Amino acid sequence: MTRGSDGRRPFAQRPGGRERAPEGATAVVVGGGLAGIAAACVLAERGVGVTVVEREASLGGRLRTWTERLPDGTELRMERGFHAFFRQYYNLRELLRRVDPDLGRLTRLRDYPVLAPGGAVQSFEALPSRPPWNIISLVRRADTFRYRDLLRVNGLAALEMLKFDPEGTYLRHDGTTAREYLDSLRFPPAARRMMFDVFSHSFFNPEEEMSAADLLMMFHFYFMANPEGLVFDVLDDEFETSLWTPFRAYLEGLGVRFRLGTQITAIEAGRARRDTGAEPAGWRVRCADAAEVDGADLVVLAANVPGLQRIVASSPDLGDPAWRRDVAGLELTLPFAVWRLWLDRPVRPDRPPFAGTAGYPFLDNISVYETFEDESRRWADSAGGSVVELHAYAVPEEVGEAELRASMLEGLHDLYPETRDARVVHETFRLDRDCPAFPPGGDAHRPGIGTPAEGVALAGDFVRLPFPTALMERAAASGFLAANHLLGRWDVRPEPIWSVPRLGPLARRR
Repeated sequence: MTRGSDGRRPFAQRPGGRERAPEGATAVVVGGGLAGIAAACVLAERGVGVTVVEREASLGGRLRTWTERLPDGTELRMERGFHAFFRQYYNLRELLRRVDPDLGRLTRLRDYPVLAPGGAVQSFEALPSRPPWNIISLVRRADTFRYRDLLRVNGLAALEMLKFDPEGTYLRHDGTTAREYLDSLRFPPAARRMMFDVFSHSFFNPEEEMSAADLLMMFHFYFMANPEGLVFDVLDDEFETSLWTPFRAYLEGLGVRFRLGTQITAIEAGRARRDTGAEPAGWRVRCADAAEVDGADLVVLAANVPGLQRIVASSPDLGDPAWRRDVAGLELTLPFAVWRLWLDRPVRPDRPPFAGTAGYPFLDNISVYETFEDESRRWADSAGGSVVELHAYAVPEEVGEAELRASMLEGLHDLYPETRDARVVHETFRLDRDCPAFPPGGDAHRPGIGTPAEGVALAGDFVRLPFPTALMERAAASGFLAANHLLGRWDVRPEPIWSVPRLGPLARRR
């Protein structure tokens, strides 16, 4: 395989001598989010009979949607917050091509400014797309950073951002917190808030509880190794219309069966496998409704962290003691808040679709949905209002909902003063806690795709992968890799996997 025309690099895999799995091969995919759907696509496309079992009544995982009814009777779809589709999300984009071959539903934003009190703005518009010129240009245009500040910056520490490698960086920095590393840079406080704090908060983990190695990996993935530019795409409509209805139709066309609203209680080895080690017995997947799927050759566990831990704890046939301890040791980070407001008047027409924020206690970003989402645009046009969404990441557990709401709303009013007198027609406020933690020292015990149980693989945005990646791209890539890993037993052609360069520009080549 050669380098992609868009800058992506192929991840080396086994070649695969067959196009399809043996007749009658079956798989159960536990979890209907991005990771599970990615795994189901690859398995079904190669002839495996797939059953997707999802605890919720709809697909999507952390991207699932539901219906909100406004006071005027209008029904609109709501999901768990704004999502950015960066252009180096190569595997996610290949997954989307199954239902949108030309990626016509993705719209590129011009900018995503970072806003701070007093009118400070950090823009990402029209930066060079190639590193390191993107970072150099960003620093040069920053009002919060002057050339004299270079004299105080810890150059050796800053070079670590250019020296990322998957082994050395974790050996040197996984025991250090992201906050300790950022402190060591000695950046001016205002520049740090605008350039680094906004970025680090985007991964849901608080700096004082996040591995510096994971922060450096994500900086590498989004900035130093990203040849596609720093501005991202967004979907042009709500996720049920754009993603989940099309994906269900696509997979059902391949013979995939769905069992929604069904919780897995345990996974057991078939009796012959347990008693004699014989291969054909497969796996029995037990469900809370007393039903079961018996004799599955393959199982992909694409549940979230609590779901995976619950299944493994009740499934003694899965894995060895060390692996089970690693799964049990996975952690969740602090909660994140999503607050969508349907307002009775529009925000200013020049407000960006998405803006990060810095310098506010809890408010991390603001989205104006009618500027990019068709459903919200139709409502805003008919009602003469706006659909505004606020996020707060890594919310401390001692912060109550009333304090959190008041602080987020104060930030919105400060940055967008025209919202101060707006009436809230309808609102949805969620405080969820199900995103994975990446704590210092956690990498050595983070499970990967493969498991000690033959025919069982993991997928999800918490799984350790062999190349730099994060968030939705990590979920999609893990699903592809899980399917490839399981199909290897039959030497079936793997799904191509793409990544940014694994090494930073100053990393030592081994």
